[in-house]
Amino acid sequence: MVRVGDPGDDRLVEFRLNERGLASRADKRDDAGAGLFLAEGDLVVERALAAGCRPFKALIDAERVPSIADELFAAGAEVYAGVDEMRRYVTGLGMTHPVVALFHRPPRPAATDLAATADRLVVVEGVDNPSNVGGIVRNAAGLGWQGIVLDHTSADPLARRSLRVAMGTAFALPHARTSDLTELLAGMSDRTLYALTPDPAAADIRDVVPAPRRAVIIGSERSGLSDAVLAMTTPVRIPMQAEVDSLNAAAAAAIACYALGA
Repeated sequence: MVRVGDPGDDRLVEFRLNERGLASRADKRDDAGAGLFLAEGDLVVERALAAGCRPFKALIDAERVPSIADELFAAGAEVYAGVDEMRRYVTGLGMTHPVVALFHRPPRPAATDLAATADRLVVVEGVDNPSNVGGIVRNAAGLGWQGIVLDHTSADPLARRSLRVAMGTAFALPHARTSDLTELLAGMSDRTLYALTPDPAAADIRDVVPAPRRAVIIGSERSGLSDAVLAMTTPVRIPMQAEVDSLNAAAAAAIACYALGA
C-alpha cells in the first residue's frame, strides 16, 4: 500500500477518467475483454474479485483501511491510500467509498453462445440509461434468469452507474452484446420470445404459461421495442391503470422476470 497526498499524482490518472476513457466503444464491443471498469465500494469490489476479475489499481481509505485491500494487492493490484478529500477530488464521486478499484474488463460469451445455453434469457433493446440496465441486471439475477443480451445501443452493464445499481450482480449474471438483434432473435426458434409492450391487444402477462425455453424482451422507455423485434415475438403486457402508460424499464423487467420465471 502506498499513501498518496497529492490528487494530481500521475499514478492516479486512471481514476480521473470518464467511462469512455476507461473503455472505448471498440473495447466494449470486444468479447475477449478490453479496457477497464471501475467498481465502487466494498461489496462491488469484493464481488468483482470473487468472480475472477483481474484488478489493476485500487484507491482506499488511508484512515480506515478496508480488509479487501490485502486481497487486491495479492491479486496484483497497485493499492494507493488517501484521505477522504483527496479521494473525492480524484474520483469525482460525491460519496467517498472506503475502496474503489479499477479492473480489467473480463471476457464475455458470444451472444449466440449465451442464447444457446440459457433457458431463461433477458434481452434488452435500446435501454441507454446505465441505472436502468443495472436494475434489469439485478432483477434478472435475483429472480433466477440465466443471462442477459443487450443490443449495441443499450448501456454497458459494467458502467460505473450500472454496477452501483446492480450491486455487483453483473458478475453473477453472464451478459453478451449483439450488433444485430433481429438476426440473433431469428436464430432462437427453439424458444418463445415474450416482448413487453403497453399494447392493450397484447396478452395479459398474468395469464401466460411460460414456455420451457423463453426470453423476455425489454425496450426503451421512450419508444419501446422496434417494429422489427415486435414482429418476431409474442407481445405481453403488464396491466396498468388507465392514467399511467408504462413502468420504468427496470421495474417492468422485475415484474416480467417474476411472472415468466416459473
